[in-house]
Amino acid sequence: MTVIDTGPRSRGQTFLAILRQSWPILVSQWASMAFGVLDTAMTGHSSPTDLAAMALAVSVYITVFVGLMGVMHALLPIQAQYVGAGQLDEVGRSWGQGVWVSLVLSVFGGATLLFPDLWLSFSGDVAPEVRTRMAEYLLALTFALPAALLFRTVYALANAVSRPKLIMMINLVGIAVKAFLNWLLIFGNWGLPAMGAPGAGIASGIVYWLSLFIGLWVVLRTPFYRQFHLRIGRPDFAALWSILRLGLPMGGSYLVEVCAFTFMSLIVAREGTDVIGGHQITANLAALAYMMPMAIGVATASLTAQAIGAGQMNQAHRNGMMGIVVGLCGASITAVVLYTGRATIVSLYTSNPEVAAVAFSLLALLPWFHFVDSMQCINSYLLRAHKVAMVPMLLQAFALMLVGLSGGWWFGFGPGRPLMDPVRDTLLAGSPPGAGSMWLMATIGLAVSTLLLHGWYRFVVRREHYR
Repeated sequence: MTVIDTGPRSRGQTFLAILRQSWPILVSQWASMAFGVLDTAMTGHSSPTDLAAMALAVSVYITVFVGLMGVMHALLPIQAQYVGAGQLDEVGRSWGQGVWVSLVLSVFGGATLLFPDLWLSFSGDVAPEVRTRMAEYLLALTFALPAALLFRTVYALANAVSRPKLIMMINLVGIAVKAFLNWLLIFGNWGLPAMGAPGAGIASGIVYWLSLFIGLWVVLRTPFYRQFHLRIGRPDFAALWSILRLGLPMGGSYLVEVCAFTFMSLIVAREGTDVIGGHQITANLAALAYMMPMAIGVATASLTAQAIGAGQMNQAHRNGMMGIVVGLCGASITAVVLYTGRATIVSLYTSNPEVAAVAFSLLALLPWFHFVDSMQCINSYLLRAHKVAMVPMLLQAFALMLVGLSGGWWFGFGPGRPLMDPVRDTLLAGSPPGAGSMWLMATIGLAVSTLLLHGWYRFVVRREHYR
């Protein structure tokens, strides 16, 4: 017996089902992303040094965390297909094996955060005070990483069984606690020392552990989740490999996406502290806007995987195509808001006029960037619902790393700069030559990725239909 209705739905019912599951995920992702917004905005009003240190540290942490998080997200299609097939005991068993995977990944991920100078070797000459604060911020997040990855087992479970409101409520509580702790630790209120960017890292660590304890308490004590017989048990290498076989290329795909923009931040750092700050504001806004297609993608992938598990392949494809339609609508609305409100948005992030000028010039491209980013996001989630991850990772590596990142460096800092300057001056007037060129090529890379991923999704659907 299954706990989810996976029967055929009309187009209207499919549309509503995606919306019902998307909006709690979106609120949850916005609350989670508000951590970065708070850190950027509050350190931006602390000092340019703190903002630059936080920008570089977050780029490194996100690179590590998102790649490992991608591995953990293999649990979502695995568990959703078990739910669709009515194999409830397998849901609980795979959850426990996911806990073991998260602990192993925490060790490897934490080790990479302890060597910030290795990451900064891509950034050229960075001020010593920025290096010091960056290292302190990353040290705090090293202790936060195990909690963040363990929480992904709760996240995947809640979404696989179509109960995303649990994660939403936890993250809403977390953002309230995070804002208060930032106020205490960044600015040194209530007699505490003003720690700047490292204080924001400590605040994040506290909230991550708190969120994990709340999530575990709910799933282990709520009657609804008892039917899955959640248990950790001994490591089962066959089960661990089934997670890693799907999770490693998924994590690689996530890593390709985030690495393209992490190394973009590290390369852009050559143009100085003001450009780092302006680029960070633009990147933070892009990440915040990304939460809508990501929410739609997670919801669509969950519903699609449930339908696949139930053997409802026509409904699975209907879910996928309707998810793309919902994503197009959301991306259009977001693009309009970003373009018309960019002056107000920049003023909320920083009071520094030089940083604001850089951010304002780059934001002219952000609506177009977001549109193609949305489409490539949803198509990648559709493929994950079908447990297809290796080819998408390779396609994204080509589009984002070769076309986007390498092309951006070649046109922004390399021999192709004279060719890009007229284009950049027309489309992004007043933007820094390097940063502006890299954002232009990143947008083109995402467009290429969208076309390749959607083409492969259509191929997968046709292949499964013939089978």
